[in-house]
Amino acid sequence: MSADDEAAILAANRAFYAVFRRRDIGAMKALWAREAPVSCIHPGWPPLIGRDEVMKSWGGILSHPDSPEVACHDEQVRLIGPGHALVVLIEVIAGNPLAATNVFILEAGEWHLVHHQASPLADTAQVAVDDEPAPPMGTLLH
Repeated sequence: MSADDEAAILAANRAFYAVFRRRDIGAMKALWAREAPVSCIHPGWPPLIGRDEVMKSWGGILSHPDSPEVACHDEQVRLIGPGHALVVLIEVIAGNPLAATNVFILEAGEWHLVHHQASPLADTAQVAVDDEPAPPMGTLLH
């Protein structure tokens, strides 16, 4: 991956979080692919499939007066094929860290989101170590 590709993908990813912080649904719609199929899994939500359903969810989130603040860090860019990339990172929403993946596609010469997923991180005190069996999944989620 060239430095230009990585910079463009990171810029698209950072634009997503800037738009999230500004609560700008018009800009959010512009960030998502128009031609490619899109999907989204918000923390605790079932999968949302299709642009209309995904945009409806963002409209509700961004217009809610108690929508929490969001930040991101530890972004890792992976080019997964010509015109396809993902960014794996840590999101922090209302002080809670989430593992997140944003998948981008090069569409009309610009990087656009095709998938976003964020999920809570396990409490490290409850994570199985060495030979100990893992606790049931439900105990890892808050």
